[in-house]
Amino acid sequence: MVLEATMICIDNSEWMRNGDYTPNRLQAQAEAVNLICGAKTQLNPENTVGVLTMAGKGVRVLVTPTSDLGKILACMHGLEMGGEMNLAAGIQVAQLALKHRQNKKQQQRIILFAGSPIKHEKKVLEMIGKKLKKNSVALDIVNFGEDDDGKTEKLEALLAAVNNNDSSHIVHVPAGPNALSDVLISTPVFTGDGEGGSGFAAAAAAAAAGGVSGFEFGVDPNLDPELALALRVSMEEERARQEAAAKRAAEEAAKKEKEGEQQSSSQDATMTDRASVPASEADNKKNELTDEEQSLLQQALAMSMDDPAPSHDLRDTDMSEAAEDDPDLALALQLSVQDSTKDTANQSDMSKLLADQSFVSSILASLPGVDPNDPSVKDVIASMQSQSETQEKKDEDKTSKEEEEKK
Repeated sequence: MVLEATMICIDNSEWMRNGDYTPNRLQAQAEAVNLICGAKTQLNPENTVGVLTMAGKGVRVLVTPTSDLGKILACMHGLEMGGEMNLAAGIQVAQLALKHRQNKKQQQRIILFAGSPIKHEKKVLEMIGKKLKKNSVALDIVNFGEDDDGKTEKLEALLAAVNNNDSSHIVHVPAGPNALSDVLISTPVFTGDGEGGSGFAAAAAAAAAGGVSGFEFGVDPNLDPELALALRVSMEEERARQEAAAKRAAEEAAKKEKEGEQQSSSQDATMTDRASVPASEADNKKNELTDEEQSLLQQALAMSMDDPAPSHDLRDTDMSEAAEDDPDLALALQLSVQDSTKDTANQSDMSKLLADQSFVSSILASLPGVDPNDPSVKDVIASMQSQSETQEKKDEDKTSKEEEEKK
């Protein structure tokens, strides 16, 4: 790994208020400086980075070369803009700061941001470049913003004077939608030379390009094993969570489907039962009505078949005995006998009515749930008619017998 001390020269002139680089030129520089400082300090724990400004009231060193990344990032806040950029003075101060570095084994490098016009002549810049080359100082130039008064040509001449074995670079960044840091992250200014192209810079460049790199999660486990392990564990936990959620959803879907099948089968069984119950109830009701009617008809038939003669004789005997003991009782018995005679006459009339088939059919048709054409009903009516005829015949025979006895 390259052991290096770097000074970053920032252009904070009035030209940095321009918004052609998102969000403005000064803020775009600050973001790029933060990434470069992080890359340099991650490449080697002994690398140091310093920052200075080239405009305003004069060249100002914000922080001398240090490996404390927090101190470097803190110095970028609250930068003031104003005045014109003094490129020559900035490079000379940066060279002086590198000369007084603590570790003399560190290679020296200056990163120059030039976003405003350069007032110096080409020859002055060439002389500065030769001095840097003599002191083994590499120079990286970031050219953005205006290109007035041959700015690009002057910077190219400066690079040609300082370059030694292709250790120095220049990058031209046009205005556009891309951030300044996104453009620089894949250039030699960011990745460095030789071994400087590996490690944190390569991973950051791959992340900026869309996260595609040779390492899992875009992080080299050799440089940051803890971060790589944390990312791997997090990914495994997320994968396990997704698998558990998918399994739970599948189980719930299967359970709902099973419940739906059971519910549909139970509904079918219920509908079948409900369909069979009314039919059975109707059949039972029909049978019950038929049995009830038959029982009523049988009872009526039995009443019509009763022989009133024995009861009549018994009544005469009781009446004669009661009359001997109590005249009032005898009178009451006589009245009851008359009523019984009337009932007998009424029974005789009922027998005549039962003999009338049309009258019986009309009466049965008026009854609810009774079908006069039912064979069982017809059989009962026929039996009742035959019994009434038999009873009438007996009554006639009895009457004729009584008449003969009276004669």
